[in-house]
Amino acid sequence: MKAVVTVTGKDKVGIIAMASAECAKYGANIVDISQTVLQEYFAMIMLVEIEKLSVGFSAFAEAMNATGKEYGVDIRVMHEDIFNAMHRI
Repeated sequence: MKAVVTVTGKDKVGIIAMASAECAKYGANIVDISQTVLQEYFAMIMLVEIEKLSVGFSAFAEAMNATGKEYGVDIRVMHEDIFNAMHRI
């Protein structure tokens, strides 16, 4: 199982380190990552494996969002089932 993690906000040092450390903390393995800086804005999308999460998916998503708020960026986590369901429509 996989999830898509998005991180957006004003660019500053350490965003990738913070997000990847938070993923590792809960056992999410980053399998792909894309990031860019658009003028002063940071945008990143990560594909993470979530089979070995140390907490439930909802708790992981809430923890990532809370950490993002503390750091001053927006972090959203979406389960791959959302994308698979949209594909079937």
